[in-house]
Amino acid sequence: MNSPPLRSLPDRIRQVLLFELVGVFLITPLFALVSGEPLLESAVLLAILSLIAAVWNGIYCTGFDWIEGRLTGRRADQRPQWLRLAHALGFEGGLLLFTLPVIMAWTGMDFWTALLADIGLALAYAGYAYLFNLAYDRLFPIPHNP
Repeated sequence: MNSPPLRSLPDRIRQVLLFELVGVFLITPLFALVSGEPLLESAVLLAILSLIAAVWNGIYCTGFDWIEGRLTGRRADQRPQWLRLAHALGFEGGLLLFTLPVIMAWTGMDFWTALLADIGLALAYAGYAYLFNLAYDRLFPIPHNP
């Protein structure tokens, strides 16, 4: 079975940048409110986490798309809803491993408090990722013949 086309590098970069910028803008006020951290410090922390997430996003999404394409012959913009949910949750679960130590160091939170904060961020971002990627795939479909 031939693999379907993947997103081009410029398209993937646009996807990652839009995702992270909009995400920081939407999630920072909520994080500051719930965590009690000042808004500016929350924004800087989320920007750092965003940089980590951007690198992870590029690696994870490209790998996921490649594996999905190899197994199903389907392009990522044709992904069924249940797999979109699995994709979003898998991304956030992997990201947790990279971001938990940063949250602990930045905020001084103990492990359990930071874990709870990170899980809260992961849940917020998982919902956001689902909606963002659904919208992105509709606005920027993958060309059939790259």
